[in-house]
Amino acid sequence: MIDHAHDLAALREATGRLLSATEKMDDSALGRPSRLPGWSRGHVVAHLSRNADALVNVLQGRPMYADSETRDRDIERDAPRPRDEQLADLAASAARFEDAAAAPADWSRTVAMRNGVTDSASRIPFRRRAEVELHHVDLDAGYELEDLPEEFTAREIDFLAERFAGHPDVVRTGVADGTGRLWTTGGGAEGDPVTVRGTAADLLGWLSGRRDGSALTVEGGLPLPALPPL
Repeated sequence: MIDHAHDLAALREATGRLLSATEKMDDSALGRPSRLPGWSRGHVVAHLSRNADALVNVLQGRPMYADSETRDRDIERDAPRPRDEQLADLAASAARFEDAAAAPADWSRTVAMRNGVTDSASRIPFRRRAEVELHHVDLDAGYELEDLPEEFTAREIDFLAERFAGHPDVVRTGVADGTGRLWTTGGGAEGDPVTVRGTAADLLGWLSGRRDGSALTVEGGLPLPALPPL
């Protein structure tokens, strides 16, 4: 059972950490490269602002984005803005999302995301939390995958394992973090099943495309499965 109220409270805490981190940045710091190829920190902040508004659209029954080109163009437009404008937009867009999520609603309804994806409205707060937590790491400002709340990391691994389940390019893959937790993903490609082991942070980094998996071990000497981009 997804507890959207819990996720909204956890999102407020994650947003607070993000805002505190970005408030320490000046214009020069925002212009430096993030950990995402081709994106500055300003791109990451602009994306987070526009993503908040896009998820307001989702909650209110409108298309998430007009189209992919508009989404990309808006990020490029907003990325080089002055620091004060960027941070004001980040805070205001987060507040707009919180206000939209506070409105009385049927949280069991199905909502439309991008590219034909649908989901339960109840999972939108966690989707936004994932954007905030992972992109905070992407800012390369001292917040690492190891700093993420343990509960969030386990749930995001759940989410990503589900996303790759049955994928035609991924063999059946067990994912184990060494604490007894085991996830299963892939299974659509031919080949021997594999089990990948590592810390929860390293597993999340691999599944989310933020680490190359070199810190992981694969049982039986088999190669680490190649994951498609998210």
